[in-house]
Amino acid sequence: MLVATLLVAGLAVTFGAALILLSKRIEQPGIDLAADVVECLPRIQCGQCGYPGCRPYAEAILADDADINQCPPGGEATILSLAELLGRERKPLDSSRGTASWDRVAMIDEATCIGCNLCDRACPVDAIVGSFNWMHTVIADQCTGCELCVAPCPVNCITMVPRPEALIAMSRNHA
Repeated sequence: MLVATLLVAGLAVTFGAALILLSKRIEQPGIDLAADVVECLPRIQCGQCGYPGCRPYAEAILADDADINQCPPGGEATILSLAELLGRERKPLDSSRGTASWDRVAMIDEATCIGCNLCDRACPVDAIVGSFNWMHTVIADQCTGCELCVAPCPVNCITMVPRPEALIAMSRNHA
C-alpha cells in the first residue's frame, strides 16, 4: 500500500513538473506584445490617454480600440516607439488629450497653499510632498508635467512653469 501511494505521488510530481515546463514554452498570444507596448509608454498612470493606466491603454492599442498617439507625457518619442514596434504609421500627438509635458513642471505657491492634500492625492508619480494642513511642494525632477494636480487645487496655487533645461534632459532620459 505504501509503495503504491509513493508511486502515485511520484507520478503526480513528475507530471506536474512536466506540465509546468510545457506551459512556460507555450506562448500566450498578446501577453508579450502587451508588455512590449507598456515598455514604450512612460508608465506614470496619469490617465491622459483616456484609460485608467498604461496597461489598459496598451491593451486598447492592441485591440484597435485606441490609437498610438494618445499619450501626452510620452510625446513624439512614445509615438515613434509604438509605431516601430507595431508596424503602424506614425501620427502627430492627439492634442485633445493635452500636450507633451516634459518641458513643464508644476510649481506650488507655498504662501497660498492651505495643505488640503488634494494635489498630492492627484499626482500619479508622488512628485508632491507635504502633509494635511501643511504646505506642499513639488519635487521638480519627479514631476512629469501631467497637470493632474492643477484642477483639484481649491485655491489655485499650482501653476505649470518651464522646466529648467538640466531637468528636461534628465526627464527625457527616464521616458
